Amino acid sequence: MKDRSLTTAQTAAFMAILTAGTKLLGFVREMVLAAFYGAGEITDAYNMAQNIPNILLGGIVSAVAISYMPILSSKEETSGRKEGDLYTSRLLNALILLICGAIVLGALLAKPLVSIFAPGYEGTQAALTAWYLRFAFFSVLFTAFVYIFEAYLQYRGIFFPQIVLGYVQSIAVIVFVVLSSKTDYHLLIFGIVVGFALRGLGCWAIAGRKGYHYTLDFHMGDAVKEAILLALPIFIGGSVAQINTFVDRMLASGLQTGSVSALTYGNEIINAIVMLTVSILVTIIYPRLNQAFAQGDRAEIGVLTERGINVLALLAVPLSMGAMVYAVPVIRLVYQHGAFTADDTAMTSAAFFCYAIGLTFLAVNQLITKVFYSLHDTKTAVYCSVVSVACNIVLNLILVRSMQHAGLALATSIAQIINALLLYYTFKRKYPDIVLLRSGRKLAKTAAFAAAAVAISYLCFRLLSDKINSPLVVCLAGAVAAAGIVYLILLKAAKFEELDILKDLVKRG
Repeated sequence: MKDRSLTTAQTAAFMAILTAGTKLLGFVREMVLAAFYGAGEITDAYNMAQNIPNILLGGIVSAVAISYMPILSSKEETSGRKEGDLYTSRLLNALILLICGAIVLGALLAKPLVSIFAPGYEGTQAALTAWYLRFAFFSVLFTAFVYIFEAYLQYRGIFFPQIVLGYVQSIAVIVFVVLSSKTDYHLLIFGIVVGFALRGLGCWAIAGRKGYHYTLDFHMGDAVKEAILLALPIFIGGSVAQINTFVDRMLASGLQTGSVSALTYGNEIINAIVMLTVSILVTIIYPRLNQAFAQGDRAEIGVLTERGINVLALLAVPLSMGAMVYAVPVIRLVYQHGAFTADDTAMTSAAFFCYAIGLTFLAVNQLITKVFYSLHDTKTAVYCSVVSVACNIVLNLILVRSMQHAGLALATSIAQIINALLLYYTFKRKYPDIVLLRSGRKLAKTAAFAAAAVAISYLCFRLLSDKINSPLVVCLAGAVAAAGIVYLILLKAAKFEELDILKDLVKRG
């Protein structure tokens, strides 16, 4: 028991290190894009062209990928690995057929799609977006490979190689950003396509080396049908969320030039924070939740869920507070180089601040939603999502008038809060035997400790910047170090057992 816990903890630690490197390179990628192109018509067209295929197809691919692992777990528990591989091949083949059809339609209907999704774009900007869009659809095909084979490898307990492929993807994007800026900006979109192709095909190759056998079989077996049925509610919920994204981008396209890019740049940092903390924990927990369900061990589901919420709060609360306090200096440090101006920083930091408000609730949403899915209950999370997205759209229409693009980001955060509350109370009512949270006292202490740590770190930041006149990177590094030290001291004094995060997370494994 002890050895297994240590192995899993080491796995999580290595994942954190590799993922940190991936996101660091992702920051470099965004910094290079901002330095060479700033936040203007080209980046707005580039970001919109990536968003449209995600809005149209992302919900389908994501839903199928989420429903894939629970069925794979059940299939292999009852019929063995060979049947699991056959199920994987059939599901993958169905996705390939669907997406190839969408690629053809996307190429033919690129201009009308831009008119629908970005009505504020006109002339050369609309034409450029349509050009990018025709090629952006190809990335969805390789995204499907990434989703399916990353889930396959995670189920096998393999986490590292697919993370490394994220480096390859970012490098491909960086190469094309630089190349296109020196030759022709029309080449910019090929970085996305080539990057996803290398990552998706790489995941497939790794799965093959780990024993996966592909079968060219288009028969819709019972497992594939079950996966599709399980995916339908997820797809509906995802489609509702994509409608919200559509409204976001449509409204942003009619605002000041650079608004779409500001939202994208700000959200990129939030996604990086989530990837480095929330996603690592959820990635490790989700296969264990599915295995616990397949074995009928509901007590283990409760233990994993409760511990997961406490750990996520421990990480997400101080990160959220810190992101809000240091929104402007963070954006300056990461993006304000080359073509990225002080005005771009002001727009992006406003979006980043508003996105940061909902960070903790985004973390909780991810975990509780995966718990629902592991219980083969995909409908409940969708109902909650529909309500929160409806609130988001209404808030978008209200807040965009007075706050412009920042209002769209704030609406997203408020919707995350609403969704978290709906998921929590719905889960308590539907599954009273699975305890999500025994007491709110620990969360209250976490918030108080985080606030104290961030407050002291801000004093340190002002001292370094105003009195000592240190470079921005030194000021932020000093502030982060001060916050971390104070936070750890307070947590240790309060005897928070979650400090040994990953070991505690898996000690019952």
